[in-house]
Amino acid sequence: MTFNPRLGCSTISFRHQRLADALATIRAAGFEEVDLGALPGVCDHVPFVLDADAVGAVAETVLSSGLRVRSVNGDIGDLNRVLSAHERAARREHLDMLLSLTRAIGARALVLPCGALDHEPLRSLDQDLDTVAAELIAASDRAREVGVELWTESLHFLRLCWNIDRAARLTGRLTGTGVGIVMDFSHVTASGGSPIDFVDRFGPAIRHVHLRDAVPGNIRLSIGNGVADFAGGLRALAESGYRGHFSLELETGDVTDAERPAAAVAAASVLSPLLGTRTDPALHSLLF
Repeated sequence: MTFNPRLGCSTISFRHQRLADALATIRAAGFEEVDLGALPGVCDHVPFVLDADAVGAVAETVLSSGLRVRSVNGDIGDLNRVLSAHERAARREHLDMLLSLTRAIGARALVLPCGALDHEPLRSLDQDLDTVAAELIAASDRAREVGVELWTESLHFLRLCWNIDRAARLTGRLTGTGVGIVMDFSHVTASGGSPIDFVDRFGPAIRHVHLRDAVPGNIRLSIGNGVADFAGGLRALAESGYRGHFSLELETGDVTDAERPAAAVAAASVLSPLLGTRTDPALHSLLF
């Protein structure tokens, strides 16, 4: 089965499998592009203790799969936490390894979170948002040096920037810095927000889109089992001129592991026709 070339699948969807097996499952399902999950405690496809040997081993596995990689979804710690000198050096080393991996597998960007896995700030909200923005901007500058981009999932229902207002306050601090925004339908919906509103507010900054269903308070539903407004949100993206790609991130709790491949195919079959055929010029020659 062939899906829209703008639609990929995150390895997080098959986090229960080893990386090589997850990639094989994704390719067998009919996808040509992946996001690589590198989130400790969520998806262990990339070791958290990442050195040059680990980067080489992961890159070899990914490249041998024959799949394109759109982004690496990683984490370098709580970006709203003030670090000691030793902790800052360790974070810089981890970031450099993730960026090395991103470049080695031909991914366009590294994606980082929008703060700790807690809605409560560590200091004041403004102080925490200032710190998160500064960390993302510094990481973006470093990414630019190695030839990749830096994106952030600016609204994540489980993290500091858990709703659209906090996402707006963070995004305002990132304007003009080169940090791109990742939109996730499930996190927007779980927070009680509207995908259309998200696009209206942040459309020019959106670089990538994650697809999973949700209801308010629950991000982990398969496509069709929640209330996410995919038709409205995808239409708004198209009307805003969005030219990026989409990735199924089916870290869901309503199917068994054995059912996940079929669920991914079903989701892609429903969403693929809604995405159109436009793509960014830089990847046109790779896709057609």
